[in-house]
Amino acid sequence: MLLAIDTSTGTSVAVVDRDQATGELRRLAETGTDDTMRHAEVIGGFIRDALAASGIDRRELSGVAAGMGPGPFTGLRVGIAAAHAFALGIDRPFVPVVSHDAIAWSRYSSGDAGPLQVVTDARRREFAVSEYDGLDGDGLPVRISGPGLVPRGEVPAARGIRFDATIVSAGAIGMLAELAYAARRLPLTTDAPIYLRAPDVTPSAGKKVLR
Repeated sequence: MLLAIDTSTGTSVAVVDRDQATGELRRLAETGTDDTMRHAEVIGGFIRDALAASGIDRRELSGVAAGMGPGPFTGLRVGIAAAHAFALGIDRPFVPVVSHDAIAWSRYSSGDAGPLQVVTDARRREFAVSEYDGLDGDGLPVRISGPGLVPRGEVPAARGIRFDATIVSAGAIGMLAELAYAARRLPLTTDAPIYLRAPDVTPSAGKKVLR
């Protein structure tokens, strides 16, 4: 049973579970918003609400999954930091997931087939783009390129379906993590945010002090 968080676009929080006997994936609760500016304001309330709606005590969780992007620096780090802090607080593993992979898994699970292009708004007139080609034998998405940063007018033509996502479902993040755990495929990615570009603000080099 996992708490899952993604703030790579909007903000989404979910509690998911995988039945050990049947393998059935269940979304016990999910809440979120596609607002790209209020991650820090809403994340705490969403975590509280998702746990309350699921009826799950935090001590019942086996881990915390987080979408690692791609996404803008400011928003993405809010969700990752919250997931790390919650995992540390309950002494459970932190499970990183590529956010685009969760989108692709969700689309394929909903009936899409063949080549799929996942696109999310990276701001500054750029898109983050990943290409996929179905699910593998463990039911995990096969990413063939990306995530990469592309100017809005230069996104390559999709070989199959193009899907523009305005929010990444934390439920999909958690379910993909559950599938990977069952297939002994964790970790799916490194514990490093996928920012694709440097943050707008960087630390000052400081001034030389003359004596």
